[in-house]
Amino acid sequence: MAEILALVEARLRTALGEPDARAAVTFLGTDRIEVLRFIDGDIVRYATLGMSAQPMSDPTAVVADPLKGPRAELVLSVRGGLADTDQVLRKLAVLAASPQVEGLVVAPGASLDVGEPLWPGAPFTSVLVAESGGLVADLELDAPLEPVRFLPLLPMTPNEAAWKRVRGAQELQEKWLSQGTDLRDPLRPSVTLD
Repeated sequence: MAEILALVEARLRTALGEPDARAAVTFLGTDRIEVLRFIDGDIVRYATLGMSAQPMSDPTAVVADPLKGPRAELVLSVRGGLADTDQVLRKLAVLAASPQVEGLVVAPGASLDVGEPLWPGAPFTSVLVAESGGLVADLELDAPLEPVRFLPLLPMTPNEAAWKRVRGAQELQEKWLSQGTDLRDPLRPSVTLD
């Protein structure tokens, strides 16, 4: 586990630079989850570290396989200085612990809801999990371990989350794209939905 997390942190540093802050959260019955903050100009990136220590397993499996299963970390990017986005640290740790706590398999297209604003004044209570491989390349591990995927999180307003449940992740992403939505704006309004 420690070896995997060392490799994950090295990959994050290679892709995002040196973190300027980190926080750790431990939930009862789970491994420690850290959230690292990276600043790149006016963009602030938050990345979890610890979610990939154990593979995510099918919640219906009688026994969880200690080696096989998808592994991931979460990455959130926002424009800095517009809101107190550092308050998202604990919520990201909660999302990163959800595979251990709730038996969730976090994958692209999924919605993750924290039930309250992601940070003070945020119009978002949930995120859409996007495809990996963009900002931070997947980290290959020795077989039989699956690669660690760095999954971007896209904040969603409650209206967008409801629309996504009906129409799907792809259609919501197309809506954002067609309306030129700045998904890094921590205070952006909901897109126009029909």
